[in-house]
Amino acid sequence: MAEKNRYTDEELEEFRQIINEKLALAKRDYDEMMRVLTNQDSNDVDDTSPTYKALEEGSATQTKEELITMAARQQKFIQGLKAALVRIENKTYGIDRITGKLIPKERLRAVPHATLSVESKMNQSKR
Repeated sequence: MAEKNRYTDEELEEFRQIINEKLALAKRDYDEMMRVLTNQDSNDVDDTSPTYKALEEGSATQTKEELITMAARQQKFIQGLKAALVRIENKTYGIDRITGKLIPKERLRAVPHATLSVESKMNQSKR
């Protein structure tokens, strides 16, 4: 039997559903992070009142920096998921960009935006 060079339309549809679910969750989480960063959910005066508690300010600044980093990662994840949806439309989804072979379904279910198989990823990190 010849080796498959792409997933069937039914398999691609399964992956599309997985990606859309993850995308909805990722967008919700990102929106929540942005609400916290911009104080949209707060009627507090923390961002406008003068404060002289240097340790608390440092802690709040560190927390905001961590949140900004998490939001940036989440945005990158969302972009990866959207790119995966484009690959589904182009019927190139699930193809390892180095070897040209199909990425195993188990990997795509766990990491739906993956463009490399585990082997390719490991070989790439060795370089």
